[in-house]
Amino acid sequence: MFKDKVIWITGASSGIGEALAYKIAEAGGMVVLSARNREQLEVIKSKLKNPEQHLVVSLDLEQSETFDGLVDQVLNRFGRIDFLVNNGGISQRSEVSTTSIDIDRKIMEVNYFGNIALTKAVLPVFKKQQSGHFVVMSSIAGKFGFFLRSAYSASKHALHGFYESLMLEEEQNGVKVTIVCPGKINTNISMNAISASGEKHGSMDHNQATGMTAEHCANALIDALKKGKKEVLIGNKEVHAVTLKRFFPRLFWRIIRKQSAT
Repeated sequence: MFKDKVIWITGASSGIGEALAYKIAEAGGMVVLSARNREQLEVIKSKLKNPEQHLVVSLDLEQSETFDGLVDQVLNRFGRIDFLVNNGGISQRSEVSTTSIDIDRKIMEVNYFGNIALTKAVLPVFKKQQSGHFVVMSSIAGKFGFFLRSAYSASKHALHGFYESLMLEEEQNGVKVTIVCPGKINTNISMNAISASGEKHGSMDHNQATGMTAEHCANALIDALKKGKKEVLIGNKEVHAVTLKRFFPRLFWRIIRKQSAT
């Protein structure tokens, strides 16, 4: 599936993005690694199979005005883009009542506007090629709200509406979309989550520490792509909450309010 294909991964400096990069490189893909931390990306690139085949492109999701130039960098190197994995983003650990609107705007800027701005920059490439696949990292919080995640959950809900619309509009042009909804995954997402003041949460939550490994998550994501899924839930028993909410909403709300926020 990935052999000789160009796969651009944002948020590639750690977690699911990093795990996915290793697996795609092993499968013969050419990986474009993007995040803000160029130094860490270079370290990861050096560990990939055939490191000279891959490319590091620094990217800040709050600087969408740079995206057209970044697309040009990738095209100048490889001539095409086959997958864009929109994995970059930030989480949240703060209550609505204590969170300023500036924090809400920041989270939406990174998780939603930055995400779709990069997609809009890549979409003309996919349409010209008459092929391409957007892989969108949502969350189980994109299916229902949760404690301390108001803006984060809102940003992920918004992605579903955008990409489901894009999926319908661009199917005729050979463009595919897969929306990925991870549950509790053992990554640094809670460490880097922002608080009501905008500072980093700075601690590993129990939910992340005991979650599925990033490697297992990457395997499940790749399996979903091979099966042509438009949406996939990845995690352990927590993902069953989505089905519970749909078919047994009263039971869902009784259970969810008892869950730990961290």
